[in-house]
Amino acid sequence: MGSLSKQEQVECREKAEYANVNWDELGFALTKTDYMYVMKFTEEEQMFCNGTLIRFGNIQMCPSSGILNYGQGLFEGLKAYRKEDEGILLFRPEENALRMKVGADRMCMPSPTVDQFIDAVKKTVLANKRWVPPHGRGSLYIRPLLMGTGRNLEVKPSSEYTFLVYASPVGNGLKGVLNLMVEDNVHRATPGGTGGIKAVTNYSPIYKPLTEAKAKGFSDLLYLDALTGSNIEECSGCNIFILKGNVISTPTTHGTILPGITRKSIMEIASGFGYQVEERATPIKEVFDAEEVFCTGTAMIVKSVASITYQGKRIEYKLGAETLAQKLHATLTGIQTGVNEDKLGWTMVIDGPPFL
Repeated sequence: MGSLSKQEQVECREKAEYANVNWDELGFALTKTDYMYVMKFTEEEQMFCNGTLIRFGNIQMCPSSGILNYGQGLFEGLKAYRKEDEGILLFRPEENALRMKVGADRMCMPSPTVDQFIDAVKKTVLANKRWVPPHGRGSLYIRPLLMGTGRNLEVKPSSEYTFLVYASPVGNGLKGVLNLMVEDNVHRATPGGTGGIKAVTNYSPIYKPLTEAKAKGFSDLLYLDALTGSNIEECSGCNIFILKGNVISTPTTHGTILPGITRKSIMEIASGFGYQVEERATPIKEVFDAEEVFCTGTAMIVKSVASITYQGKRIEYKLGAETLAQKLHATLTGIQTGVNEDKLGWTMVIDGPPFL
């Protein structure tokens, strides 16, 4: 694949219409869009450079590349939202860029600078502008990937890396209620591992217990800490919060829990509402007398937990319009979509031609 021709660039600039999509039926699945962004790091250059937009499609790499053989890879996830006036907002992209840099250091990889990361995201969104759903009917999910793509038979860091950004329109959060089962045999992460970064290797090891849990009717698993088996950590792809009285508790991100950007944002919003927000070791026994439990993540945003089942005992929680989770969800999505004033400086307006 090559970079876009001048004619393609002109066409991309002129596209202001919406893609032919049934926006009301969007879930969280890949819809092929028009373009993606690619930037390379080589031994010769020793830096990421010459990023370019190319047509969305398959990529080629050596069978011995680090990502394929040894899982040397990271990914991020963020969204672009359409405002009522048709403008487009990004939500805290610098946080994703910084988190990727932390993950890259742990995985012995170079990473794009914050400016390079944000520039790549902006160009990807603008090149796929017609795929950003209408206001209130979804968002454009953006997936930056950082991969070891050099030839590598020996167990060692790759010599070359690829930073790739693609995007897909998605619906408004994950549908249905959350019914969690506590997993006390398989651990999502261990101290000293990679649980605190978005390494590609974090996810497939939990497919087996997650598939088994879903076959029993559960939405997701809630994992316990590997050292004591007595503290909750997080779910397969989202952080968790417990409400009791005026106190909101969430497990500390001490290396085994991903520091979610939605998590961080919700903590700030909840504190502004007057709640006491605590990051601490959270014993599993505390779920038994919690008034409300909710999860946060880029895909789901904020979602109430209907029940948690632990060792055969099912605990149910408050649901509905009056819950704190609903209030937090409305506040955050209002900021993300430009309905609420962004007093915290979290959103970034992007507009204009895709090629700068």
